[in-house]
Amino acid sequence: MNLKDISTSVPRKDHKGKVSGQLPYISDVKVENMVYGVLYRSTIAYGRIKSIQLPDLPEGYEAVGAEEIPGPNYVKIIKEDQPIFANEWVNYIGEPILMLVGADLNILYDLLEKVKIDIEEHQAIYTLEEAIKQKSAPGVTMASYEFGEILDTITSIELKAHQIIEEEYDTGYQEHVYLEPQGMLAIYKDDEIVVQGSMQCLYYIKNALINALACGDDDVRVVQSPTGGGFGGKEEFPSMMACHVAVAAKAVKKSVMLVFDRSEDMVVTTKRHPAKLRYRTALDRKGNILSMSVDLFLDAGANEGLSSVVLQRALLNSAGVYKIPHFHAKGYVLKTHTVPNGAFRGFGAPQSFAGIESHMCHLSNTANIDPLEYKRKYLVKQGDPTITKGNFRDPILMEEMIKDLLNTSNYKKKKTEFQQDNQQNQRYKKGIGTSLFLHGCGFTGSGERDHIKAKVKLVKSKDDQVSLKISNSDMGQGIFTTLSKIVAKELDLPYEEILFPYPDTKEVPDSGPTVASRTTMIVGKLLERAAKKLKSQWQTGVEQEVVENYVHREMIPWNEKTFTGDAYPAYSWGVNIVEVEVDTLTGNVKLEKVYANYDVGKVIDDRVMKGQIDGGLAQGLAYGYLEKMTSKEGKIQQKSISDYGPPTSLDVVSIESKIFDNPYADGPYGAKGAGELTLIGGAPAVQAAIEDALQTPFQQIPVTPEVIIDSLWMKEGEEG
Repeated sequence: MNLKDISTSVPRKDHKGKVSGQLPYISDVKVENMVYGVLYRSTIAYGRIKSIQLPDLPEGYEAVGAEEIPGPNYVKIIKEDQPIFANEWVNYIGEPILMLVGADLNILYDLLEKVKIDIEEHQAIYTLEEAIKQKSAPGVTMASYEFGEILDTITSIELKAHQIIEEEYDTGYQEHVYLEPQGMLAIYKDDEIVVQGSMQCLYYIKNALINALACGDDDVRVVQSPTGGGFGGKEEFPSMMACHVAVAAKAVKKSVMLVFDRSEDMVVTTKRHPAKLRYRTALDRKGNILSMSVDLFLDAGANEGLSSVVLQRALLNSAGVYKIPHFHAKGYVLKTHTVPNGAFRGFGAPQSFAGIESHMCHLSNTANIDPLEYKRKYLVKQGDPTITKGNFRDPILMEEMIKDLLNTSNYKKKKTEFQQDNQQNQRYKKGIGTSLFLHGCGFTGSGERDHIKAKVKLVKSKDDQVSLKISNSDMGQGIFTTLSKIVAKELDLPYEEILFPYPDTKEVPDSGPTVASRTTMIVGKLLERAAKKLKSQWQTGVEQEVVENYVHREMIPWNEKTFTGDAYPAYSWGVNIVEVEVDTLTGNVKLEKVYANYDVGKVIDDRVMKGQIDGGLAQGLAYGYLEKMTSKEGKIQQKSISDYGPPTSLDVVSIESKIFDNPYADGPYGAKGAGELTLIGGAPAVQAAIEDALQTPFQQIPVTPEVIIDSLWMKEGEEG
């Protein structure tokens, strides 16, 4: 198939394998001399390990712990605070202390029951609220950032204000619910350890293994297996599992497989960070914003992991899509003795957008203006400064997208009709809500230039077949298809003839991790440039290789210390409108209609993009009203999908969506990032719709039936 318009959909590269069920995931793999691993985990949230007593192990069964690690005992991420195996202190329930390995899983689980570990329990910090109270205590604040207007200026503005509105907003955990649980296999060979599994970031894992095994670059090889979903949950967490299996394989001189079942996966893997946002906004007599201060607190769990970077993005999104006069933001990453939290689609932005959209909605009530009209008054425009003194230099189509959705959804007419109907109907109340949002594409600041330094390779064989050699993972989002299309179009070759094997660090250069809505925009652009170069040098019947390195766009330089400059090279934008019906007797919320407009530059494949929209919105909407995960005294309470309650096909309605073409010069064929954007607007839009239906404000997500019933009782009490 030759491609005239890059956006025209083509059959996905992995379609047949997935639909037929023939694609082998990591748990399907069997290799010679393979044993299984099971982890003994702490049952205490915070304490000192006093002694470890193992049962008599049958022949062929062994225990592997911290003493078997050849290198330092930490998972290489950012900080050296996450042990591979805890050997002195435990910091959360579920922290791995040792691994038992052997041929039969039933015997391993039986042996696990007989392990006796004596832990001296210490006082733990279980909640974000406790951590906020203790944030000045040693070790509780893991990271903090501050930027914006100086507080003295804001104080002087507040003195002259007509009114100061203070609000506190809470967001909960979110579980990734990838279809395939975490799994990793270390294949033992004399000269190298090969680790394969379900993953997003091959070189993160490779660097962690080199560190843990204290070995050379050539002694470790990382290969991605077909990956059944990631959403950020397979960004940093697999590095720990990879260290577990690799250390064990080296110790027992056998191949070691570690695969979680769903309940283990849900209890011990990283989640979306619970957050608390505090807003203090000064208004004039007409309800116009004079200044705004935001304090943002993230619950890191027991280890910092990627939390400091998540906090950066949360802060960078703290003003939403608005030009707020005299804006100030400060954020903290706080330690609790709970399961570590980490990367999740949107990476801190969903918490911030849920908060700022809710706050703007509540401010509109003070000004007695429709929420959407109030928000439109503050929309950023092309040429405006960002909150970090960068610049919105590309065209912004938000007004066009809003007008189009107002028309498509009949927003104003429905708003009036719903209010009239709600006065008549005592039980079922209808509401309509909006959200406006953006997502910065790629790594924050100069991360791509200074830390990632992406490199891609195209290899042409003697029979003129072209292979993509990059370290980016297809985990269901469709890059096998989209990146192959970019190369095919540039080389003017049939799409089917472009090869994109699962990446293997022995074969592929480091093109960076599969995160941050960067793969299509940044890696795709490098592949487009590499394909141009290959085309100009093409020699039929000759092996050829082309390499292309990342080049940074000239922008306002980013200063990590002062948090100033251009945080992102480009932004993608979105508008959502959601209609709901709320049953005031049960508190149940029923989605009626969902409308969505997006600007992601130029779409590389229409069907792949529609998949991102529908999946992202399902995940974002559920974050707002369905998915509830709780921790009690340090232990995650939801151990199964049915306990947790992600959306089923019965919860998702048809989504009417449209893409606005707005090509970005430095993206392949004009493409920008799309994968994370589509999740961000769901939660604030559904909350706004529920508020509109009930005429009651909420200060948290998820807005569950229990939250709704509580608020209705309180309202009745106040009115009674």
